[in-house]
Amino acid sequence: MNAHQPGAESGLSILTRQGHPDYLDLPWDRPLEQWHDVTERLIRVRRGLSRHVVRMVQYDGRVYALKETSQALAEHEYRVLRQLEDERLPAVRAVGVVSGRRAADGSELESVLITRFLDFALPYQYLFRTTSPSLLRDRLLDAAVVLFTRLHLEGVYWGDISLANILFRRDAGALMAYLVDAETAECRPALTDSLRAHDLAIGVENITGGLYDAIAGGLLEGDVDPVEITDDLVDRYHRVWAELTREDEISADERWRINERIQRLNAMGFDVEELSVVRSSDGSRLRIRPVVVEEGHAHLRLRKLTGLEVQENQARTLLNALDAYGLSLEHQAGGALPEAVKAYRWLSERYEPVIAAIPARYRDRLDDAQLIYEFIEHRNALSRAAGRQIENEEALVTFVNDVLDGLPKEKAIIDQEDEADPYDAFLRRTGETRSA
Repeated sequence: MNAHQPGAESGLSILTRQGHPDYLDLPWDRPLEQWHDVTERLIRVRRGLSRHVVRMVQYDGRVYALKETSQALAEHEYRVLRQLEDERLPAVRAVGVVSGRRAADGSELESVLITRFLDFALPYQYLFRTTSPSLLRDRLLDAAVVLFTRLHLEGVYWGDISLANILFRRDAGALMAYLVDAETAECRPALTDSLRAHDLAIGVENITGGLYDAIAGGLLEGDVDPVEITDDLVDRYHRVWAELTREDEISADERWRINERIQRLNAMGFDVEELSVVRSSDGSRLRIRPVVVEEGHAHLRLRKLTGLEVQENQARTLLNALDAYGLSLEHQAGGALPEAVKAYRWLSERYEPVIAAIPARYRDRLDDAQLIYEFIEHRNALSRAAGRQIENEEALVTFVNDVLDGLPKEKAIIDQEDEADPYDAFLRRTGETRSA
């Protein structure tokens, strides 16, 4: 981390990680709420509600969130977010802390936590406005449950679970949830059942309230039952937790059930790195329990083969495409090919040409992996309709001409023409604005 102290008299201290700006050009002698007319770096993004003043700034296409809070809370949240990053948990990345701020009249100003904003990340209110309630019930809740479970498995007590503290990214027909507020979070060696239950109870209360707010704000239909939805969330959480932590006792001649357990976890998107298997004293029974479980069975394999960093469901789609192309290459070659060769050929001959063919004006619609997913879905639909395999070159014509223009612009930055929409109106009614 770099420490920048612009002047001994001011006492201003800007601590930032390597590879990020020094932020020295920002007006640190003013409260964040007064930044509108004093810096051109301020931008507007889609984000959720916050109890703190939050502003977004842009450097070389990268967006950073600045949150005004006390020095103790800023430093605590920075440490927690760094630990979550070390554990490879889905959360925003901590970048730095600004402290020792003073206004022009010498009065003290609050410290600021700096985080890297997630490109293509969406708050739940935006999803409610643009997506059907059935997705809310299934994909959004599934993503939230996986996030809660992963945090609890790693001993993270959140203390403020709510939809407002989560951002969602599209993941090949599903969603992936990211923690964006760790102010109340604590990292422990492990969580007791009572702590997990307490954390979940806080989440139920907050999420229920958030859903009622969404109904009152016109973002959800009135026939949506928040209590029913949170009951469903709790039930899903307990089922996922049991699958990840349960100890099974099986007959010694039923060892195939060990593979079944691993396959169920893989299907849920988790990779089992270690499995505890204990034989009974008479050798007739086995007790099996996952010991080290990590989300990302598919994306870990894809990263190993191609170096691509994508989300889990996107990785499954891309791996299916890679494997199918690999079979075609082996058929042409008349024999087996190394996985590394098939991965390189697929990346250079299929993935990269499709991305390169997408005009620059559409690159803010979705991230690259999601664009590839949408393209594969489009090509498959064309193939089914035509009753034959449609090749990439043919499918790209209609994908660019007919599909891309209809995809939503979901990169972080909001264009000026989006200013007056129902989401802005909802935020104004709830006492917050989306601007900057």
